[in-house]
Amino acid sequence: MTSPSQMMTAAAAAGTWTLGDLEINRIGFGAMRLTQRGEAFADDAVPSDRGRAIRVLRRAVELGVNHIDTAAFYFSPLRSANELIGRALAPYPEDLVITTKVGPGRDPSGAWIPHATARQLRGQVEENLRQLGRDHLDVVNLRVVGSDSIAERFGALAELREAGLVRHLGISNVTPAHLDEARAIAPVVCVQNMYGIGVRPEHDAFLRTCGELGVAFVPFYSIAGDGRQAGASGAEQEEVLAVARAHGASPAQVRLAWTLQRGPHVLAIPGTGDPDHLEANVAAGAVRLTAEDLALLDALHRRGA
Repeated sequence: MTSPSQMMTAAAAAGTWTLGDLEINRIGFGAMRLTQRGEAFADDAVPSDRGRAIRVLRRAVELGVNHIDTAAFYFSPLRSANELIGRALAPYPEDLVITTKVGPGRDPSGAWIPHATARQLRGQVEENLRQLGRDHLDVVNLRVVGSDSIAERFGALAELREAGLVRHLGISNVTPAHLDEARAIAPVVCVQNMYGIGVRPEHDAFLRTCGELGVAFVPFYSIAGDGRQAGASGAEQEEVLAVARAHGASPAQVRLAWTLQRGPHVLAIPGTGDPDHLEANVAAGAVRLTAEDLALLDALHRRGA
């Protein structure tokens, strides 16, 4: 049985990082998969079991997770990630950092709205505040669709930061040019991009640049890879399987461990609605890959596997 002291330190095994003035454990939790079973955002989504989702969130905090990634557009029939977070965790622990995203949106039927205008962003921020029951948001990421300038929209969020509705700002699904543009307007504490073994090796230099700037790099789909919201395909490369066998770990844990070992500024936000998967994901922070492991997996990564 896991002791209380072990529960409180499990997520700290990978170390900590500071988002602005907020210190967090590098292993966090992504809320996207909380709201439904099967592929996220699918039209035929089956609502998740509410009690189970609440238990997963509470268990994550017991394990020392103090960084949760969410969004108002994470919902399915009958379930909202933000509502589940509030129900499970309010009154919130003092050290809990909730990061949310704005930019895209969904109407009540679930249909996507590609991105909000600068004027609409305030409404999206206020929607997250209401759903989470907060008077400010710890971190808000501007989720970007396309390569157009983000100056007007990021500037609108910077105004909300000055007004006290937002504490820190980040950007998601972006290019190095977007980061330069945003940093000229206001401090950026994190970049959230799709990344993992064999996924976007061309972003390796961007990841390193973020570290040099003191900006957290937060990969999403680091386990699922090209499966994206559908989840991991179940097929796995022999290199990953070999490393997993050597460590008595799962392939998903190896993928998370590799991602975390890309730099001290790299955070993990694996998401799940399964209590067992949660435990395994958090435990991945304690997996230490050897130089030989990393050489093998890095070669796989560069091939774009």
